[in-house]
Amino acid sequence: MATALYRKYRSKSLDEVVGQNHITDILMRAIKAGRISHAYLLTGPRGVGKTSVARILAHEINNLPYSDDSTHLDIIEIDAASNNGVEDVRDLREKVQIAPVSAAKKVYIIDEVHMLSKAAFNALLKTLEEPPEHIVFILATTDVDKLPATIISRTQRYGFRAISEPDAVKHLRHIADEEKIIIDDASLKLIAQRGDGSFRDSISLLDQLASLTDDKKGITPDLIEATLGLAPTKVVDDILTSVEAHDVSKVAELLEQTIADGISSITLTEQLTHTIRDQIATKPHFLPLLDSLLDVSKSSQPQLKLLATLGAAALEHKPSKTAALASPVLEVTATIKELSKQATKVKPAMPTPLEAVSAEEVLSDGDVAIAELGEAQPFNWDALVEYTRQNYVALYSVLSKCAHELIGNDLTLYTNSAFYKKKLDDQKYNTHLYESLKALGSYQLLVHTVPTPLPPKDSQAAAVAVIMGGGEEVAI
Repeated sequence: MATALYRKYRSKSLDEVVGQNHITDILMRAIKAGRISHAYLLTGPRGVGKTSVARILAHEINNLPYSDDSTHLDIIEIDAASNNGVEDVRDLREKVQIAPVSAAKKVYIIDEVHMLSKAAFNALLKTLEEPPEHIVFILATTDVDKLPATIISRTQRYGFRAISEPDAVKHLRHIADEEKIIIDDASLKLIAQRGDGSFRDSISLLDQLASLTDDKKGITPDLIEATLGLAPTKVVDDILTSVEAHDVSKVAELLEQTIADGISSITLTEQLTHTIRDQIATKPHFLPLLDSLLDVSKSSQPQLKLLATLGAAALEHKPSKTAALASPVLEVTATIKELSKQATKVKPAMPTPLEAVSAEEVLSDGDVAIAELGEAQPFNWDALVEYTRQNYVALYSVLSKCAHELIGNDLTLYTNSAFYKKKLDDQKYNTHLYESLKALGSYQLLVHTVPTPLPPKDSQAAAVAVIMGGGEEVAI
């Protein structure tokens, strides 16, 4: 019977462990110096080498050779998932008093230690605090947050990292070459991505795919996509291209195609986030979309959530008819002297390009003035809300819940809550709001946000609102 690749290529010594040098280097130095702790805690995601390091450490503490099939009476492995009761721990407490049979130390490896019950933790605590000289505990867990602080504080803790994609690809290439598996670099990268930082998952997937292909063709991206139910890379790229082109109908069409092909919305979302992450240095405008995609898996209807997320991103900067018809507004920053010189160069028969010049009080020739082309338009709240609905859906969802008050050039938005105020004060929302005002010709307005409802205009109603600790004026 063939041995699974992840077992065949499991590390046999600390210097063979891949991607965890920050841990293995310290442990090797400590063992060489004879500094052995009574309890170690290995934490981190699944499939990154915690159990392998625990077994290697147990053998190296006792200066014993290690292989995957090694067994020793003084190295005891316990699965906390199936031995999590207080009676199991009490039995362990009695056995730790017995001296090792032949090794220098008796080592207990407790895997998935977070599965112990509260009573079992309490029973283990005293033994961890004052263990016999001949005992070493090595605890391993994928969920350190479930461990009592009293347990953690009595151990030397080592945090394992998820395996980086380059390390995973390099290790997979080594295994493929050793096993004479034909596979290209693009396929190795795809396997590493699906492994999600786990060596065990990545190697198991390579093993599975190797059994599905012939010796001539080898493993290809098409085989991986078909086997795992992934969307073709071209479809993922086409979706993002359609978002950039503001083509909502094409985005919807491509999503329908993936559904018809039996591709999960969650899987497609993962592929989109991986692709965007790889392109983000050259396409930073995808950052808001990347942030929104993280919420798809939390939705009760991920298929609709994905459509809404991609559709909103496609509409985010889509030019509208309103924007095209609005008077173009151009800002020019210059000194008063420079503006005067430019104005005198214009022939009398030609209309001056400076239709409106606004500036703060001029104190000297060096003061800066702002010249704006295009006449300011009267402010229209309904037009602003409609413009954001067509161009900035996220901003519209907040703005449509606000009340407003215009006094001179000061536009005050009453957001009804601190949450919506924080949204509007965010740089992204704030920028889109001013862009919308400018497109509608209301570029002269200064926006203020208040986290309360619009105060009643009637003085008596306002007084009542003060007495009642706030309130909103409602027409009956």
